[in-house]
Amino acid sequence: MKTKTVFSCQNCGYQSPKWLGRCPDCAGWNTFSEETFSEPKSSAGGVYSAITNLSCVEPLLLKDVENKEDIRIKTHIAEFDRVLGGGVVKGAVTLLGGDPGIGKSTISLQISNQLAKGGLKILYVSAEESVQQTRLRAERLGAANSERLYIVNQTDLSLIIEYIRKINPDCVIIDSIQVIFSPEIPSGPGSVSQVRECAHILSRLAKAEAISMFFIGHVTKEGAIAGPRVLEHIVDTVLYFEGERHSSCRILRTVKNRFGSTNEIGVFRMGSFGLEEVSNPSEIFLAERPKRASGSVVTAVLEGTRPMLLEIQALVARSSFGYATRRAEGFDYNRMNLIVAVLEKRLGLHLENDDIFVNVAGGVRVEDPSCDLAVAVAIVSSFKEKPAKRDAVVIGEVGLASEVRSVSQAPLRIQEAQKLGFSQCVIARNNLDADHEYGIELIPVVNIQEALDAVFD
Repeated sequence: MKTKTVFSCQNCGYQSPKWLGRCPDCAGWNTFSEETFSEPKSSAGGVYSAITNLSCVEPLLLKDVENKEDIRIKTHIAEFDRVLGGGVVKGAVTLLGGDPGIGKSTISLQISNQLAKGGLKILYVSAEESVQQTRLRAERLGAANSERLYIVNQTDLSLIIEYIRKINPDCVIIDSIQVIFSPEIPSGPGSVSQVRECAHILSRLAKAEAISMFFIGHVTKEGAIAGPRVLEHIVDTVLYFEGERHSSCRILRTVKNRFGSTNEIGVFRMGSFGLEEVSNPSEIFLAERPKRASGSVVTAVLEGTRPMLLEIQALVARSSFGYATRRAEGFDYNRMNLIVAVLEKRLGLHLENDDIFVNVAGGVRVEDPSCDLAVAVAIVSSFKEKPAKRDAVVIGEVGLASEVRSVSQAPLRIQEAQKLGFSQCVIARNNLDADHEYGIELIPVVNIQEALDAVFD
């Protein structure tokens, strides 16, 4: 077996025969580390034989493929099933990432318990914690007495495959993929080669044996999944946990899903007994909204098929350093600057010497342009120290000419506002539909100025 030394980028997996300061593939600085690279062993033995000796499947005509109705498995955690597109797919590989302490292991153990209650056999590979530590977490979550949930502390890939062969589980959870290593790969645990090859071997095993498999992944300081980029291409679904570590609210978001939509999100709340589902997130996000405070406006966004009401907060204050500061949390920074420029150019507001801060309350990150108008109204409200109407919801996209453009699925947003007791809804005139009747007053507007006239008393 021929062995050589290469330098691998720890971000994307790019390999070079010499050390480079900057990766030519991902443009990362100081990401190269020296690794020993060798060709994989033949299929005579080891972990490679475990996947190369799998039974071969002959090609079939697409019309002859059996359509199985039981391809999805319900976890009975509605928010999690929603994100996956209806449940766990047999043979699918899911990568779950998030910041340390945000709840990745907690939700994984809860999923394991729910699937075990449904009669499935689960293997939980706790590579970073002992079985006693996992038992303590399971007792807190009420999953310690499950009779079909197997726990093992192991990092050796060959032994993990042996356990899978012996137990023959329906679902396997690897916590976490970055610490799993194969003795046949001559690089250290956590290296690009180890993560890539171990994930590839386990994925092939999952496909061949129809085992649903979950990988828990570490994240970098930038918030991306640690390890090579190819890791996200190997798996079928990539989920991210979002939210502040010290906040109780958690958002589970899909960035890749071969079996469902990538627009759905799941909302959870960290409690004393694990992650709890939030069936109506709008109430949670608006629960602490201040009364008669300037810079606070409610808008309605759409995440997949779910409408949510969120509070947009803005703070405009005179700069003390001669250089205006702009900050945006949960909202696109460049989009905020565009809205500020429109307010200055079209409405004549002098904001060049003011610090402007925009925040989406609750730690939610929104990309829906329908909250543009709410951001504009919140900035003007804080600038003029005039509170907006508390019972009004503001929905609309803002154009460069200060026009208010229509948004998609307006009836769903309006109905959500009506359900939570709001009495007025400011929307684009093109969203006004005479065929729909609502129990809420609709105020159609054409530009930002008309929206300001509508929300200020």
